[in-house]
Amino acid sequence: MNLRNIAIIAHVDHGKTTMVDGLLRQSGTFRDNQKVETCVMDSNELERERGITILSKCTSIEWKGTRINIVDTPGHADFGGEVERILSMVDGVVLLVDSSEGPMPQTKFVLGKALKIGLRPIVVINKADKPDARADEVLDEIFDLFVSLNATDEQLDFPVLYASGRNGWAVKELTDEKKDLTPLFELICSYVPEPACEPDKPFSMLATTLESDKFIGRILTGKVHSGKLKVNDTVKLLNGKGEEVERTRIAKILAYRGLTRVALEEANAGDIVAVSGIVKGTVADTICALDVNEAIHAQPIDPPTLAMTFSVNDSPLAGREGDKVTSRVIWDRLEKEAEGNIALKISRTDTSDSFEVAGRGELQLGVLIETMRREGFELSISRPRVLMKRDENGQLMEPVEEVVVDVDEEFSGAVVEKLGRRKAELAEMIPSQLGNKVRLIFNAPSRGLIGYHSEFLTDTRGTGVMNRLFKCYEPYKGEIEGRRNGVLISSENGTAIAYSLWKLQDRGPMFIDAGVPVYVGMIIGEHTKPNDLEVNPTKAKQLTNIRAAGKDEAIDLIPPRKLTLEQGLAYIQEDELLEVTPKSLRLRKRILDPIQRKRAKPEVME
Repeated sequence: MNLRNIAIIAHVDHGKTTMVDGLLRQSGTFRDNQKVETCVMDSNELERERGITILSKCTSIEWKGTRINIVDTPGHADFGGEVERILSMVDGVVLLVDSSEGPMPQTKFVLGKALKIGLRPIVVINKADKPDARADEVLDEIFDLFVSLNATDEQLDFPVLYASGRNGWAVKELTDEKKDLTPLFELICSYVPEPACEPDKPFSMLATTLESDKFIGRILTGKVHSGKLKVNDTVKLLNGKGEEVERTRIAKILAYRGLTRVALEEANAGDIVAVSGIVKGTVADTICALDVNEAIHAQPIDPPTLAMTFSVNDSPLAGREGDKVTSRVIWDRLEKEAEGNIALKISRTDTSDSFEVAGRGELQLGVLIETMRREGFELSISRPRVLMKRDENGQLMEPVEEVVVDVDEEFSGAVVEKLGRRKAELAEMIPSQLGNKVRLIFNAPSRGLIGYHSEFLTDTRGTGVMNRLFKCYEPYKGEIEGRRNGVLISSENGTAIAYSLWKLQDRGPMFIDAGVPVYVGMIIGEHTKPNDLEVNPTKAKQLTNIRAAGKDEAIDLIPPRKLTLEQGLAYIQEDELLEVTPKSLRLRKRILDPIQRKRAKPEVME
């Protein structure tokens, strides 16, 4: 059977997973009467909740005697490590671009990676049925992007289709009849080359993804580069340096058929398969026959730019909600995560109960924390900090990101002002074709963007769209002002009482409801002034047996400002922590005791 291996790449929300849905439906993977959810590839609980793809996933379809292996990839820059890995598994890419938004930062990132390893993309201008579609202009922008990324003449001669993934059609010209996705199937079969492989040589394959199954154990997925592999074959694993890691026997070979994995007796060169039975081997290792001594080259991954400290929860309320609370259990879980997710780096710190986790961005680390939280972990998380480095002259360098902001003209002034305070430089300002919108392009230091997104949404009344992508390291840009307001800190242990919170409302907005357990050092709200203030949220009204002349005032509580996980991480300062438990998120001071806290940070006397 003919084989084609492709990846679908695009910016966030340009319709990758919806397009895969359409391909699966029209290839006959599902029965005509079968009930199928939308975005069927987003199988993870968090993916469904957030409406984004987090993990790369494989599927396979048959079209007129050709088997097409498709890899659905995440569109968010924080999960770029997933995309970089899987590009070595495929022989062609389908680049989706929104017909009104045009090429965005992540489009540039994934396309650059694909062109670099010599892949020839098929360009699909998706959502061509939108009322604000501008297909011809977007095509010109895509061509300019190819040129700016130094594409070869062969890569510049790319085929173009206009499509609607949701409605399930693709056409060569917008005037053609819009029936189905047949033009896309035909173009994949004719334009994407067959897998470049060597069937006559000894077996070898590069492991590109790792997952764990509670029944099968560790599963490594990759493309067979050469030879054949049979069940029960003895293989060895080589790391990037060509050193032997282990020798083992292949227990199972699994191939993707639609949405299910099917056990095979043997795998041939060019096919994408998953194998089990490997104990030590991990991503970027070469699985090969015993007589092979040379490892397959794996694409290098961009380094992490952001780090957080994960530590054991030592608050007075620790251990009430979660069952995984010790440092050993936390370290084992982080090690397991870092093994499969090569964009993450974990390391031990000076203390035995805290670990440093470095990744691509707040969202990637936020997803990891949320996953661990749902598994029953309790953690204390520090403020995110960017990873600096020094150049050959000893100059301090910091990561800079390209920030693309699409916003209404009336809000553009507020965005420019706020980002200017955070040391961002306005590089370009492009008026949009779509009425009063404007596109602003900034070069901003990563540390200035921590915590800005929620502020940005407030400033633009929720209408602005911000996309960011790591650009390069530049010399350190100096101090950036942090949060302007202080916080309200609980001075007592107990339960927050409505009467007390009602009296404290004038001091600033609250983060907690009445009836919530509090402890000394816990942050319960934001102070209206720059200094921190210790308050007592547990104080009840003094009751007497004497009837009052006037009636009691009605307690009218303003609804609290409940922070999400990402908002909490962005809000805290260096001397604060976010306490994460399966059911609660609490802000607290790093040092709970007020006397010790004052000693650690002595007040400046005037």
